[in-house]
Amino acid sequence: MRARIVFEDGRVFKGYAFAATGEKCAEVVFNTSISGYQEILTDPSYKGQIVTMTYPLIGNYGVNQEDIESSRPFLDGFIVRECSRTASNWRSQKGLAQYLKENNIIGIEGVDTRALTKHIRLQGAMKAIITTRDSDEKILIKKAKASPGLIGRDLVKEVTLEINQFLNNKGKYRVVVIDCGVKFNILRQLEANDCQVVVVPAKMSAEQILGLQPQGVLLSNGPGDPAAVTYVVETARKLLGKVPLFGICLGHQMLGLALGGKTYKLKFGHHGGNHPVKDLRTGKISITVQNHGFCVDIDSLNKNDIEITHVNLNDHTLEGIRHKRMPAFSVQFHPESGPGPHDARYLFAEFIELIKNSKLKIKN
Repeated sequence: MRARIVFEDGRVFKGYAFAATGEKCAEVVFNTSISGYQEILTDPSYKGQIVTMTYPLIGNYGVNQEDIESSRPFLDGFIVRECSRTASNWRSQKGLAQYLKENNIIGIEGVDTRALTKHIRLQGAMKAIITTRDSDEKILIKKAKASPGLIGRDLVKEVTLEINQFLNNKGKYRVVVIDCGVKFNILRQLEANDCQVVVVPAKMSAEQILGLQPQGVLLSNGPGDPAAVTYVVETARKLLGKVPLFGICLGHQMLGLALGGKTYKLKFGHHGGNHPVKDLRTGKISITVQNHGFCVDIDSLNKNDIEITHVNLNDHTLEGIRHKRMPAFSVQFHPESGPGPHDARYLFAEFIELIKNSKLKIKN
């Protein structure tokens, strides 16, 4: 079945449907990862976006239940050069096309993904409509233009938990994770660092969180505009100085806002597993996994209170901050490394050190 991606600026890319059919409007972004498509598909941070993979062959090792990063795929569409019909891996349980179809995700192959990626790099990430229907292109362009973008849009409410989830009862340190779209591997890393993990809805108040007697609070990754998620920003502001805080990706942006900073939308965002980040404290460079379209403005932060700890070596944007007096820090990239290398896992150990150095203890 023929399919198209029609951008709001009128650019059209043609291909063939290989999964679900239908029509969907969203922002189109590209991801430069060579592998890890299953983790990308199930990252809730992609809610409201259509993902294009720059690597030409996707699906060659299939899909399995062990490597998913959330309960289901949250992205609004998937674009590849070629979808492999052969899944060559002993862990594979089903093919990519079947998995997407079961989850009602539109997939398009046969697209010139190099040209599409170049278009986004030059013009910036923009809205588009992905469709398998035989509609007039002028109508499709109007639909794309009229669709909601990401600026000012709260998508966290569409991916967060509705009730508390106690992940495990064992662990030396009790950590509350504010679920803005948390990836499972973040929770696994906390467990691996001897944490008793409680995942709570994004709208839970600071008072309710403190009532759980946490020794640390993690602000998770998630989709959309951080400035639109005012309730989590306010929660972070109220928790500052009362409990150690660790922010990841969207959590980093919301911590930046809570500390008086501002955020802005990047031209085409950072999406992939090959972004070099420098730790300014040590000079060490890590190859990081990233998935974000917004960024904290370095110049908006009060340098008397906040230390800049990490910067992106590609575009020199902010990648990490730490408060100079209160136990709070955050990074823009994904230290849980799923998909990606293990370079940044040391940050979980830093979070544990913050907890150890605080005076808060679990009350039985």
